[in-house]
Amino acid sequence: FSDQQNVADWTPTTDNTAGDLIVGSGSRIITAVETRQQILVFTDTSLHAMQYLGAPFTFGINMISENVTIASPNAVIAIEDSVFWMGQNEFYAYTGAVQKLPCTVKDYVFSDFNENQEEKVFAAANTAFSEVWWFYPSSTSDTVDRYVVYNYVQNVWYYGTLNRGAWIDRGVEDFPIAAGTDGYLYYHENGFDDGSTAPATGISAHIES
Repeated sequence: FSDQQNVADWTPTTDNTAGDLIVGSGSRIITAVETRQQILVFTDTSLHAMQYLGAPFTFGINMISENVTIASPNAVIAIEDSVFWMGQNEFYAYTGAVQKLPCTVKDYVFSDFNENQEEKVFAAANTAFSEVWWFYPSSTSDTVDRYVVYNYVQNVWYYGTLNRGAWIDRGVEDFPIAAGTDGYLYYHENGFDDGSTAPATGISAHIES
C-alpha cells in the first residue's frame, strides 16, 4: 500500500506510511471487497480480513477461514454488515464468521453449470426485496443465461433464466438497472412487460410447486 500523503510513493521509509502485507495462504488473490469494518481478501483457497491499525503498521491482515472458494472476482457482494458469495459447489456468507448457506437449489445450480466460464459469474443486490442474485452460465452456454436468488430475510431460494451481464442496485435510479446480452439496459422491478413488444404484452410467468 502507498503512503497516505502521497499515493505515488510505494517505498516504505521511516517517515511515511507505505508498506506491504503477506497473505499467509493461497496461491493467488482472486478479489477483495470492502465492508464497514474491514476489507475481505479472497484467495483461491482462503479468506483474510485486512484492517486499518494506525501507526506504525498502518494495516494488518488475519486469516478468517481456510478451505473456502469463490467462483469469480465478481461473485461476491457486501450488503450492510454481511458479505455473500458463490463458491465452487457452495454458497457462503460472512457476518463475523464464515458459514455455508443451506441451499435448497444447490444441486440444480451446480449440476448444470459451465465451469469453463465461471469467471463470468457475478453477484447483484436487490435490497428493496432483501435479495442477493447470482447470474451464471449454464452447462450448455458460454454466456450468462441463468440466475439464482437468495432472500436473506426469509432464508429462501429461487431461480430462473435471464441473460444479464451487469447490474446496479437502486440508489442512482429508483429501480435496479441491468445490462442484457442483447445490448439493452433494463429497469427491474418496474412495470409488467420488458418493452420488447409493441404493443406491450405481459411477461410469461408461472409458479411450480
